[in-house]
Amino acid sequence: MKKLVIGILAHVDAGKTTLTEAMLYRGGALKKLGRVDHQDSFLDSDVLERERGITIFSKQAVLPLEHAEITLLDTPGHVDFSSETERTLQVLDYAVLVVSGTDGVQGHTLTLWKLLKRHRIPVFLFINKMDLPGTDRNTLTEDLKRKLDDRCVDFCETAESVYENAALCDESLLTRYLEQGTVPDEEIAALAARRKIFPCFFGSALKLGGVDGFLDGLERYTAAHEYPAEFGAKVYKISRDAQGARLTFLKVTGGSLKVKTLLTNRRGGVPDEKAWEEKVDQIRIYSGEKYRTPGEIPAGTVCAVTGLSRTRPGQGLGFESASEAPVLGPVLTYQVLLPEGTDPHGALLKLSQLAEEDPQLHIVWNEHLREIHLQLMGEVQLEILKRLILKRFGMKVEFGQGSIVYRETIAAPVEGVGHFEPLRHYAEVHLLMEPGERGSGLQFGAACSEEVLSRNWQRLILTHLEERTHPGVLTGSPITDMKITLVAGRAHLKHTEGGDFRQATYRAVRQGLMTAESILLEPWYEFRLEIPAEFVGRAMSDLQRRSGAVSQPEHFGENAVLTGTAPVQTMRDYALEITSYTRGRGRLVCSLKGYEPCHNQDEAVAAIGYDSERDTENPADSVFCSHGAGYVVKWDQVRRHMDVNSGIIPAARDGDTVTEPHAARPSAAAVSLEQDEALKSIFERTYGPVGRRKFTRPKKPDPPAKESPVQPRYPGPEYLLVDGYNIIFAWDELKKAAREDLDTARKLLSDILSNYQGFKKCAVILVFDAYKVPHGAGEIFRYHNISVVFTKEAETADAYIEKVTNEIGKTHRVTVATSDAAEQLIILGHGALRLSADSFRAEVERAEGEIASILSKSRMKNRCSPFHRAVVKEPESSFDAVEKDSAVPGSEGMTSR
Repeated sequence: MKKLVIGILAHVDAGKTTLTEAMLYRGGALKKLGRVDHQDSFLDSDVLERERGITIFSKQAVLPLEHAEITLLDTPGHVDFSSETERTLQVLDYAVLVVSGTDGVQGHTLTLWKLLKRHRIPVFLFINKMDLPGTDRNTLTEDLKRKLDDRCVDFCETAESVYENAALCDESLLTRYLEQGTVPDEEIAALAARRKIFPCFFGSALKLGGVDGFLDGLERYTAAHEYPAEFGAKVYKISRDAQGARLTFLKVTGGSLKVKTLLTNRRGGVPDEKAWEEKVDQIRIYSGEKYRTPGEIPAGTVCAVTGLSRTRPGQGLGFESASEAPVLGPVLTYQVLLPEGTDPHGALLKLSQLAEEDPQLHIVWNEHLREIHLQLMGEVQLEILKRLILKRFGMKVEFGQGSIVYRETIAAPVEGVGHFEPLRHYAEVHLLMEPGERGSGLQFGAACSEEVLSRNWQRLILTHLEERTHPGVLTGSPITDMKITLVAGRAHLKHTEGGDFRQATYRAVRQGLMTAESILLEPWYEFRLEIPAEFVGRAMSDLQRRSGAVSQPEHFGENAVLTGTAPVQTMRDYALEITSYTRGRGRLVCSLKGYEPCHNQDEAVAAIGYDSERDTENPADSVFCSHGAGYVVKWDQVRRHMDVNSGIIPAARDGDTVTEPHAARPSAAAVSLEQDEALKSIFERTYGPVGRRKFTRPKKPDPPAKESPVQPRYPGPEYLLVDGYNIIFAWDELKKAAREDLDTARKLLSDILSNYQGFKKCAVILVFDAYKVPHGAGEIFRYHNISVVFTKEAETADAYIEKVTNEIGKTHRVTVATSDAAEQLIILGHGALRLSADSFRAEVERAEGEIASILSKSRMKNRCSPFHRAVVKEPESSFDAVEKDSAVPGSEGMTSR
């Protein structure tokens, strides 16, 4: 018996869920026929789905037929939930596209057709609601041929007609048909599997008309899939059951899957820190809300798996590779307004569960404003999310005024260059950046000789290009529709490290964007507006005023239809206006077309107010080294300093003379080292703390000075202040622990800092927010060899850190570990140094590595070294000495224990 996975797709209100219900009923899987309008359909089981009468979450049901076992996947039809539909396409053998006989092919129908073509999925069509007046089979068939594909064939005709039309889809088959006068079912099934024919069936799902013939067609004209013996699986969905257990929905595409099997994402190209191995606790085969739990399932089966915590939609397991990036993405962004007294960090953790289940539901944490923003598809999804958050987490949230999610691209090719060379580090990268077709996304490649740059460095650069979202320079929105090619680069045999190329690569992208002419892109709709003919003039005027492009109206009796495209921003409230001036007789249907140039770029850029020069997290400048001192060269002057000439753009010249190498030139372009956060972090690890002076090339070389680390400005203990929650939510392992128990995460961080203090001998103060604790007087206590502070009521962690930094920064060296951009300005203003969460993690890992190395040597000698005694025994640290004389700064009025 063949096993098939078939998805049911449609524009909203085409009758998709009703058809699924009818198929299950006629196939014997249901004893009672449910209805959407009666709120008792089998698959729309969620309360929100039944209330609104739409499918929100994809569901599955097993349909046993005589010669096939079909797993039906019912997908959302509303455009706001189309990302859920697109994820389901990854695991389909076939798709059923439902078209309303009264409405024909609509905007979202075309979007779904394009997605099915992109994923190369064979399609059967069911034209529904044929019992309603105004429907004509021949007219609809011609409409399908014209708008979708001319190989859409009416399979409700006579057998001879079906054979003839099928033969016309393939030349070799046509010859056999002319000889034999018939076409075997297997031949038609082979055509359908290769997308050379699209069988069309007509009926009424609500009245069960045509459903039996459609089921017979699915059995006769589908082909079984052959799977390899090697294990493979594709993850397409993450959700949670009623008890909160995490479910990974996947399709086994090779071999078989057993309970207690160890699954992993470990493969070439996956760094060790991102690799995982987890065991399958349970396998569930769902049909509606019920499921069975087999011990093993064969290839071709769709199931849910428990026990996996790090899977994500689109991920490939075994021999399967990851899926392509989704076409459909969020177009609107909203601020989440939390109930008064709600901890934003805790709310962020809860909302991240929803982002796990829907990766296209982008959750953005604005550190500067301490705000949570959601990016999504539309306002219907917004309303559903509000209800879902209340139901799942008990939080009654509101949303701010929505705004558009922009993208950026470039108008013409440009070369971006980046150089990163503080002392004992070196990397240079040259990138050719070219505009791509609309909707092509980002594409990366290399056209660099291995004689210029070895293959391993080239692969690393490509990894760095792919690993992050690169912001544009107009509004800070992500870049897209661009091909970026590595064309040249240079490494140093002794001083180049992997992180150096990350810095050089990011700076090269940014420098290229600063040099190029950037274009702001915004999402556009394809619309279909059906209104009484008397309102055509007003509608066309409205749409043109909203920057839309409108085709000539088509008249159907008393109504007229307008189609065209328009920016999402201008169309957001137009449906309500149409309802008002047509007195409910107008109908607007919009589907996402994609990103196009912004209709009001200058106005949008000015309103956002992004300053690319002040974005310290994304520098476009490069870093060079001269006489042992690092200096920064501005992006618009950096080309003449480069060590490599890619040949794409001639080397910079002054008149007819080629500019001298950067090492021999005065550092007139040198700027304060503190303007570059990443450089400051590396310089601190190399030399010690960076002072508040500018680093410029000295007039006379001073070899001893460049090899000696900079001495601390102040004697006495050195302080390390750690913003606890910022670090916890920035480090993956601590974030994961915090999801289970925040106390556990705090203890893990405290233990890590205790070990770090024992090695570094600095005074460590770990600060946690407790400012929302009513009547909280604050608390400070000793944890092993560090101090832990919970702030008092109305005092945030960053306020406490600012106060302490101001107090002790005048007489002690102070470093603050945080990922909070707002704190950065305050900290630097008081003369302290800032370590980002990532840089601090690297520092901690380095210390742990040295500790492990020393302990290993100690064990080999079968004795305990003085260092080991310092680690295993609570040290008499510099902080201990300070504590004997004074309390922790800023702790006045706090309770101690």
